[in-house]
Amino acid sequence: MHASSDLVVRLQPPTLAITFLNIGIAPVNKRKTSESGASRPRPDGSFHKWFVLSAGVILVITGIAKVWSGLGGSKFLAVIDPITGIKFGQLMLVFGAAEIVIAAICFFSKRQTLALGLVAWMSTNFVVYRLGLWSMDWKKPCSCLGNLTDALHLSPQTADNIMKVLLAYLLIGSYGLLIWQWKSKQLVLGAKLPSSTG
Repeated sequence: MHASSDLVVRLQPPTLAITFLNIGIAPVNKRKTSESGASRPRPDGSFHKWFVLSAGVILVITGIAKVWSGLGGSKFLAVIDPITGIKFGQLMLVFGAAEIVIAAICFFSKRQTLALGLVAWMSTNFVVYRLGLWSMDWKKPCSCLGNLTDALHLSPQTADNIMKVLLAYLLIGSYGLLIWQWKSKQLVLGAKLPSSTG
């Protein structure tokens, strides 16, 4: 009897210690999961997809308008562009084709980061081009929509103002979402780093 009672007494402390360890470990794991998972803000993928599709719609419309106008017979198309040094007709064909290609990527590619990067690149080109015209004191409205302004019965100045708003939308939206994606990746890497080193 004495030996069995001693055995029980000796076995109880380790058993209690293991029990307490099991109780203490479980909340720690749950806390790590919640910190690395649910508590981390993640960007909404549906908003990314919606913006990419809307950018594709804008670019395909403006691209087709440029190509349509570039193939026309207007005397304006023979004028030399003061920034690039080529004819406006050739310039509109080049930019129009590039916009259609980027729009196709926005519609059919699953790589949203690539689509956002191309939209940001094209928007930056438009901003630099407009800044170049502004620095040269170019007063004429940008004929970005070509003959589409006549078909829609829009004045050149109204069409230019619309294009400025669309350009701001594409520029701010693309760069904003790219920065958002970069920050979210940094948060994920920061959350994984302590768990891997510890």
